[in-house]
Amino acid sequence: MLKPQLNQSHSVYNLLPLHKPFTGATNHSASSAYSRILRQPTSTKKSNATRARSTSGGIIKAISTPLITKATTIVKSVITIQPNISAALADGSVGAIPGDISNLLGQPFMLEIVSNDLDSNGNQKTVKGYARYVGLDFNIRLYTYKCDFDVPEDFGEIGAVLVENRYSRKMFFKSIVLNNGVTFTCESWVHSKYDNPENRIFFANKASTPSSIMLPRVDFHDCGPTYPLTETRTTSEFYVPIDEDFSQIKEAAFAARNLFAVLHSVIPTLDAVLSDKDKGFPLFTSIDLLYNQGVNVPPPGNGIIDALPRLVKRAIDTAKTVIQFETPEAMDRDTFSWFRDEEFCRQMLAGLNPCTIQLVTDWPLVSKLDSQVYGPPESAITKEIVEEEIRGFMTLEEALAQKKLFMLDYHDLLLPYVNKVREIEGTTLYGSRTLMFLTPAGTLRPLAIELTRPPSDGKPQWKHVYTPAWDATGAWLWKLAKAHVLSHDSAYHQLVSHWLRSHCVTEPYIIATNRHLSQMHPIQQLLKPHLRYTMQINALGRKSLINAGGVMESVFAPEKYSLQLCSDAYDQLWRFDHEALPADLISRGLAVEDQNAPHGVKLAIVDYPFANDGLLIWDAIKQWATTYINHYYPLENLVETDEELQAWWNEIRTVGHADKKDEPWWPQLKTKEDLIQIVSTIMWMTSGHHAAVNFGQYDFGGFFPNRPSTARTKMPNEDPTDEEWQSFMKRPEDALLKCFPSQIQATKVMSIMDVLSSHSPDEEYIGGKIESAWEADPTIKAAFEEFHGRLNELEGIIDSRNNDPNLKNRSGAGLVPYQLFKPYSEKGVTGRGVPNSISI
Repeated sequence: MLKPQLNQSHSVYNLLPLHKPFTGATNHSASSAYSRILRQPTSTKKSNATRARSTSGGIIKAISTPLITKATTIVKSVITIQPNISAALADGSVGAIPGDISNLLGQPFMLEIVSNDLDSNGNQKTVKGYARYVGLDFNIRLYTYKCDFDVPEDFGEIGAVLVENRYSRKMFFKSIVLNNGVTFTCESWVHSKYDNPENRIFFANKASTPSSIMLPRVDFHDCGPTYPLTETRTTSEFYVPIDEDFSQIKEAAFAARNLFAVLHSVIPTLDAVLSDKDKGFPLFTSIDLLYNQGVNVPPPGNGIIDALPRLVKRAIDTAKTVIQFETPEAMDRDTFSWFRDEEFCRQMLAGLNPCTIQLVTDWPLVSKLDSQVYGPPESAITKEIVEEEIRGFMTLEEALAQKKLFMLDYHDLLLPYVNKVREIEGTTLYGSRTLMFLTPAGTLRPLAIELTRPPSDGKPQWKHVYTPAWDATGAWLWKLAKAHVLSHDSAYHQLVSHWLRSHCVTEPYIIATNRHLSQMHPIQQLLKPHLRYTMQINALGRKSLINAGGVMESVFAPEKYSLQLCSDAYDQLWRFDHEALPADLISRGLAVEDQNAPHGVKLAIVDYPFANDGLLIWDAIKQWATTYINHYYPLENLVETDEELQAWWNEIRTVGHADKKDEPWWPQLKTKEDLIQIVSTIMWMTSGHHAAVNFGQYDFGGFFPNRPSTARTKMPNEDPTDEEWQSFMKRPEDALLKCFPSQIQATKVMSIMDVLSSHSPDEEYIGGKIESAWEADPTIKAAFEEFHGRLNELEGIIDSRNNDPNLKNRSGAGLVPYQLFKPYSEKGVTGRGVPNSISI
């Protein structure tokens, strides 16, 4: 049988435990290329069994020939290799063969196919061949090589292939296809033998559990000597294993390049042009000019104009360049929607952060923080205030009993940061609660906003409740209170709903998968599409987005405390068992279990677009995972006895999330149902959840008054001087404009959101393209086709819902339709499309 050994072609210096994966720690890594290479057996003892590893076929049938004394057959192979773009750039030979052409055109690769069977002496059967160059397909930019093998008739099934790269540089192998039906989907770099003499192994396209192939256990932490010269670090100080770095592999790198261009060219240019960091917008018409005329800047170099056609436009005289923003869809449909209360509430169900609203279950509202430090814990939102607002509908007690009261609660999370943030010039912060009522029409109506400042500088706690008002002063105070709440929601969205819950917590899954699940393991092959490219995009984020002094800290409400707040949210709020969509809805009181309901849950708000559409995606994912896992684990005990799988789950819990390793809520991994729930949760968070909180960013946040990223001034009625109050009374519009982000803050956020909302030309959408390993198994292929079919049906279902006039949270005059869960999209900023993985 095949005997595995850890492939040592990738640096493993930094495989350290991740205690808080989202805090920007740099000394860790994982590689999707931690595959295994063959060892020659140390014993010649004859095996008493010739157990065959499961492969995708390829039993050799002998042919007789008078020229060959032993019956053999000729097995032909076609090898496709992607050019090393960085090498081509270095050689100035993009589009041609880089470097030593004669070397590549000779026989630069030795291939050795390996049988699943052992010979009579217990040794592995192998046959060597040498690849010869055929040509370069300029349309798909792939080299093609061919290699023939003389295979004896008793060779048995082909299970693996060893590759020796005799070229001087690493090469990216796409696939090796044999003419007897065996395929090796490589999708990985093969190091030069001059950097590492060990050959690289690829296994045939068929998943196999350890119990079915009797693989010896491999400890990925004790991996012996390494070969640091086989891998070259990028310009980033954040290490990303080479197979996780998609910059040379995938056209979708355009998204990363565009993000890099915004971070390293556009934003510094804006910083230079808008040199007054505290300068706000003097008029609302000044905001409109960002979309109508843009900002004149010096012409940037490095092809920025070509990379960012939506954002950077050259002026007519070519002497200047204009950074001009596209009009976001929300503003394009209804210029004044951001001003209205109904849209303020609707976006909590069908906007950019629809996964934070929660049911009010306890009354009165009380803080859990230390009252000796933060002041009286009781909320200033009283029963009398609530009943004044819902007068004519019901009493407070009836509203609670009938599940009619909902809340955005950022009080306890933000209050410890209020005094610290207020020490930073040009900004402010509050703890906040926003209370809403579910109307008979199924829409939400705002009742009250409470803003709180803890005791400071000898001043007692300050808190005030704002309600929708029918007088001018009260109406403007209400608008300003909404702006503060939206800044809190914007920060929570980026730091928690987006960065923490999708990008960060996925890293332990990636690392554990590559450390503990072999390339043949069915769960590795199931999760692989959902874990691609995330390490690379996270590294770029750590370099320029969430770093100290980076974009996040300069534009969002917590400022330099942003990552500390993110860490607190992880500590206080994150639970793996609440990340699956149904569990998330139940934990927030937005649903209860109901086996008679379409998705097993009954929603508290019937017209909740995020939940309604998201449950369609969730169900499709779980059904696909169920069929897949039942196929590879037909017996219940196979899950608990799968050593690779148990090591994988143990590392995720105890290393990847070490600070939470003793929490009682971690799911056990004993049964098939346990495994189905765990992998479905990971697949949902990396696809559906991330799509919901990412690809609508420009549509909802591109016009920043709709979602200000920060609030720079305190409320006019918080301990005002006479001059401050009179200024507010004279021109309240100025107070709102001063509260909004500054010009540089707004344009930074808009630039980033434009790029983050964009799909790449070759985006890999959920259920879109079948993986080679799945296609090799007829049962799995049929299950995937069913999965693909269900996802295709969602387009029509979502369109039908968006056109239903009875669903007022998604259908109405001037509303942006909720289509973030439409699985597929064309390239660019579309407000729809669910990629497999977190790649932007």
